[in-house]
Amino acid sequence: MNREMLMLVDAIAREKNVERDLVFAAVESALAQATKKLFEGDVDIRVALDRDSGDYETFRRWLVVPDEAGLQNPDSEEMLMDAKDRLADVEEGEYIEEGIPSLPIGRIGAMVAKQVILQKIRDAEREMLLNDFLARGEKIFVGTVKRMDKGDMIVESGRVEGRLRRSEMIPKENLRNGDRLRAMIMEVDLTLRGAPIVLSRSAPEFMIELFKQEVPEIEQGLLEIKSCARDPGSRAKIAVISHDKRVDPIGTCVGVRGTRVNAVTTELAGERVDIVLWSEDPAQFVIGALAPANVISIVVDEERHAMDVVVDEENLAIAIGRGGQNVRLAADLTGWKINIMDADESALKQATETEKLRELFITKLDVDQEVADILIEEGFTSLEEVAYIPINEILEIESFDEETVAELRSRAKDALLTMEIVREESVEEVSQDLRDLEGLTTELIAKLAESGVHTRDDLADLAIDELVEITQQTNDEAKALIIKAREHWFVGQE
Repeated sequence: MNREMLMLVDAIAREKNVERDLVFAAVESALAQATKKLFEGDVDIRVALDRDSGDYETFRRWLVVPDEAGLQNPDSEEMLMDAKDRLADVEEGEYIEEGIPSLPIGRIGAMVAKQVILQKIRDAEREMLLNDFLARGEKIFVGTVKRMDKGDMIVESGRVEGRLRRSEMIPKENLRNGDRLRAMIMEVDLTLRGAPIVLSRSAPEFMIELFKQEVPEIEQGLLEIKSCARDPGSRAKIAVISHDKRVDPIGTCVGVRGTRVNAVTTELAGERVDIVLWSEDPAQFVIGALAPANVISIVVDEERHAMDVVVDEENLAIAIGRGGQNVRLAADLTGWKINIMDADESALKQATETEKLRELFITKLDVDQEVADILIEEGFTSLEEVAYIPINEILEIESFDEETVAELRSRAKDALLTMEIVREESVEEVSQDLRDLEGLTTELIAKLAESGVHTRDDLADLAIDELVEITQQTNDEAKALIIKAREHWFVGQE
């Protein structure tokens, strides 16, 4: 029987084109499963099969666990102190084994053994095919729609399958069984049975890869796509830069009579693509990203990583786009928060900010409006600038002499020190449950404390616009923080 088994192993290995050891492992697993059925409880069985003679031994084994952990499964675990009585040098995480009678092969259920062995072979074949596919280093999966699986689309390429989840499909795209498609390989998840390659047609990376296939200059290093933002199936923006002055980045990506960009658009169910020239200057980059709207002026707020963009009334709708699409894509593309406004809104905001700054200087520096206005006109926007900008720069202001400058700097430093003391005292009043709230940074806690928000319930009671005004967060960020603060209100409710 042992010799027949060895011949069978060799035959299966040749037929399925897999390693001989893999078939042996499948036989051992089948023997172990069959032996396990003779015991009550969840026992652990190991079978060791000699690859040359076909002889095999069977062992029951126990995992050695720490004494303090206790036994989670007494049928297959042994505490360390008990294990050491049986094997003195055993350590945690090791196994102790006890030989038991081997089950004759003739008594193994033929169907069980066959199923286990064939499943192991199928798994090995699947892994081999997957490894061969991944070894090619392809980023785009080209295949045929095979079937639907719980809302996911299974796409077949050769004998390898990919999974295109509903959330990664292009909205309103009508795909049927047998259709050919391309998708981006996002990850490989071996826990997904049958189709472990996770695909996407809506990811920005997919558009970038499509342009790389259509525009040889990108692969050659003459052009580079710096970023991409998409509203899948509707509109997208890509930012490109040329590393060769002789190559026009936008024209090269568009192609002769639009052939290159049209090829990408056709693949993406008619998704319109705006090609933007990338710039190291963030303001210039944002202006380009908002095209075709014409920008009148732009104010950059480095601290908030935001920009106020002023356009005339004729361009307001264009800049914002239908449903806010144009400004949203431009923000995603550039990484900056973009506030679109017309000239009147800009003037009103500037006047409001100027009044706040004037009040700050008058109150904290104890000066009159004339001095405050001079500081504002000279570009000072904070007490820190008055206190710490090099004295020579302030002395360049014609209206100030050296004594005045020294006094202003001294008052600014005193005001900052007083404000910091008040701030620390206010933060100390913040409750621990607010400090521990996920998503709150030290800076945000300080801003909340300054506005009288000292407990989690104080935060939970705020409206979104109130929190935005305090923290200068986006509406979505403020909404998420308030929802988090309110979670404890609903604990225990259904």
